[in-house]
Amino acid sequence: MAGLRKSLLALGNLRHKLEALLASRRSSPGVAGECSQLHELTAFGSNPGNLRMQVLVPERLQRRPALVVALHGCGQSAADYDHGTGWATLADRYGFVVVYPEQQPSNNPKTCFSWFAPGDIARDHGEALSIQQMVEHAITEFGIDRRRVFVTGLSAGGAMASVMLATYPEVYAGGAIIAGLAYGRAGSVQEAFAAMLTEQSPSARALGDRVRAASGHRGPWPRISVWHGSADQIVKPSNAGHIARQWADLHGLAGAPTRSELIAGHTRRVWSDAGGNTVIEAFSIAGMAHGVPIAASTEAEPCGAAGPFFHDVGLSSTHHIARSWGLDDGRSQARSTRARGSVALTTRANGAGEDTAAASLGSKPNRHRLPALDRVIAGAFEAGGLPAADSLRQGPGTPSPLDPGAVIGAALKAAGLRR
Repeated sequence: MAGLRKSLLALGNLRHKLEALLASRRSSPGVAGECSQLHELTAFGSNPGNLRMQVLVPERLQRRPALVVALHGCGQSAADYDHGTGWATLADRYGFVVVYPEQQPSNNPKTCFSWFAPGDIARDHGEALSIQQMVEHAITEFGIDRRRVFVTGLSAGGAMASVMLATYPEVYAGGAIIAGLAYGRAGSVQEAFAAMLTEQSPSARALGDRVRAASGHRGPWPRISVWHGSADQIVKPSNAGHIARQWADLHGLAGAPTRSELIAGHTRRVWSDAGGNTVIEAFSIAGMAHGVPIAASTEAEPCGAAGPFFHDVGLSSTHHIARSWGLDDGRSQARSTRARGSVALTTRANGAGEDTAAASLGSKPNRHRLPALDRVIAGAFEAGGLPAADSLRQGPGTPSPLDPGAVIGAALKAAGLRR
């Protein structure tokens, strides 16, 4: 009895802490505009999870469009999430479809997806099946290219994105989890609060095994993008590391990233496969609280809107994710993330870590260590919007079209070695 009382007290304390944190961040009500382009579809399946299906279909749809499934956070609606992230802006621009599953207050008074409930996170059951039925309905209704189906979400929606990637990995080409949690981190409300608010260290193998047990699929696995604010007090930033470790284990990759870099003052860690392709990336957004990173005031073509749980940090997760998934079909006029001034921090050559402390998951990079010269110069070319250095090499006796001194100066500046 004493143990039960202690558990109930701990649960109550965690619940009060979470509600206080949510209240402190939510300074205004939902900001979804009255001109939302979303419309509801109802006849999409048996819907055992009792969710609503909101859809954004642009007027100019590609012939074989991609599909993005976007899952809102607690206290939000589908329209709120669409307005804050700006997915509709990019869907209109590039002609892909967005499905917004929406939680109902009758399921959860705070409209959180049930990412911790065993009956809702198993393949072909509950909310997971409802979302999958939405995906299948959209594929049929709008002629979706099955090779280009993606899922993303914030907080509870991010954790639910983990659920979809784990339970239906053969369906999704990629997923982006923002301020979320790894699959299988909780099987009850109490475990959910503990996973969100306390530091835990599950092993990579145990995390990977939870996904392997979720379906009969054994690969290939989706590509994963992870985003988390370093000052998040609602979902501990260490959860981003759990997600990266979970998928690194599934992809058969080492726990240490292949490389790390700074982008607009934020850290991006990358895990590459044997072919050099990015399989997992994890962004740590410096000083950001719980929410979605956007760049509403700095992008040449902004999308999204700052507000509660949508933070203007000068880096748009929506833009970056869309480009990494190829949703712009190479037609985006915005520069790539790297071209906006990233600086390499660490690399691993031939599979061996050059700087183990910097490369280890969740560790701080050694910023005093100099990047390789060729990487620095390549970064300088990209930062200046110039073609790759290899393409400028001329035959013997042919003068270079560029001033070497200027290139080296730009490289030093890009590396932070010259002002």
